[in-house]
Amino acid sequence: MKYRLYIDEVGNSDLGASKDPNHRFLSLTGLIMSLDYVSTTVFPRLEAIKKEFFESHPDNPIILHRKELVNRRHHFQALRDSEIEKKFNEDLLSLLSELDYVVITVTIDKLEFKTRYEIWRHDPYHYCLTILMERFVLWLKRNNSSGDVLAESRGGREDRRLKSAFEYIYNKGTDYIDPVVFKETLTSKQLKVKSKSNNIAGLQLADIIAHPSLRASIARHNGQDLPDNFGGKIAEILERKKYDRSPNNQIEGWGRKWLP
Repeated sequence: MKYRLYIDEVGNSDLGASKDPNHRFLSLTGLIMSLDYVSTTVFPRLEAIKKEFFESHPDNPIILHRKELVNRRHHFQALRDSEIEKKFNEDLLSLLSELDYVVITVTIDKLEFKTRYEIWRHDPYHYCLTILMERFVLWLKRNNSSGDVLAESRGGREDRRLKSAFEYIYNKGTDYIDPVVFKETLTSKQLKVKSKSNNIAGLQLADIIAHPSLRASIARHNGQDLPDNFGGKIAEILERKKYDRSPNNQIEGWGRKWLP
């Protein structure tokens, strides 16, 4: 069975903005799903929800964006009706709970990173990508499977840098994972990069869960409860049964990784 890791980011890699509380953290969330399962189940179910609530049509598909959903903008103005919003939220939570996928979120505290490593200056995004890739190939190895990686496009120059970083990891490995493991488990040495506008179900789901997963990571790192909001409900689903975890059910270090 072939799997794909769909990646979405929250935040940016600018270390200069790390003192700003709104830009202190960068997080990459990877959502692992079987490609066959995406085709037969995930895509049809996601499209059914769009059609029911937003009248999406194959010739003009609606793309789910978390920020636009939260702000009820553009195609999502129907959510300004409280009853429709309640039903949509219920259906979305049910979908996120029922679908079969695995989540890995890597979060870096850029302020701590900058303070601790005054000389060593990895690009925070590439650092997070390296850690995420390590966990993905280890998951594939544990499950005797193979797979590839698809990230949301960040623009021409950034996409080229990302692909270069990915290819380097594939060929050279990391400090902890031999390149042989990457070559044995990954079906391509190239990172696939596409926009959400291509109506890719995996990227849309990753977009929906990425921010709640970041907030959950921050809360748990600080010894706090999950947020008491809709994002917190998504995070509760992730913690209950979607995060990757160790044989003794440990999430930290497996489904969630905090850096540095």
